[in-house]
Amino acid sequence: MGRLEGKVAIITGSSKGLGAAIAEGFAKEGASVVVNYSSSKEEADRLVEAITRSGGKAIAVKASMREREEVAALFRQAHETFGKLDILVNNAGVYDFQPIEKVNLEHFRKHFELNVLGYLYAIQEAVTYFASNGGVIVNMGSTVTSFGPVNASVYTASKGAIDGLTRALSNELGPRKIRVNAIKPGVVDTEGVQAGGFLHTDFGAEVTARTPLGRLGKPEDIVPAAIYFASSESEWITGETLFIAGGHR
Repeated sequence: MGRLEGKVAIITGSSKGLGAAIAEGFAKEGASVVVNYSSSKEEADRLVEAITRSGGKAIAVKASMREREEVAALFRQAHETFGKLDILVNNAGVYDFQPIEKVNLEHFRKHFELNVLGYLYAIQEAVTYFASNGGVIVNMGSTVTSFGPVNASVYTASKGAIDGLTRALSNELGPRKIRVNAIKPGVVDTEGVQAGGFLHTDFGAEVTARTPLGRLGKPEDIVPAAIYFASSESEWITGETLFIAGGHR
């Protein structure tokens, strides 16, 4: 029996990259998975097909995590399909590195409306669907809050907010038996990072050189921690943040 057998999980931003890896990992552990996407329908459908072909249960649901009504519809459809909710993984996010001279209101909103407000919208919905025996929330943060890459002040600030809300909500939601933890991945080689061109610049080389284990991360490096936080193995852990970065800070 898998460690998440009988559980239902929503993973936001899970059509590709790290979110997709987590969705696959959860399904292999027995969870019914809701694959959320904003624009990548083909990738989401392929992931659902792969999960179901392997004997798992999954559906794909389109929703922008910036839009309150779409977030509500995501959770409503998940509940209508699977009848309950046990786990939320807040993973959807955006990054756009810009020097301080180019920071403006649009740039700020782009990051905080998805990276922070989107997390809060999802948590607000999740707590209304979790049963009386509680639930699990896993927030994806980032080690950028520790090493502070240049030209990333707004993105770094948005991820710093995740540190704070994880700790505060662990206290607020603990009495309801809802655990809230965070994972802070280092630089992980995903489609998004590749598309951003970071790995083919001095940035990628510098991060690798400063990583004691000598390489960048892979999505599968992060999945076991997400499974652990989502499972009963961590039932006395809340308000904690786990760095997974090959030793890079």
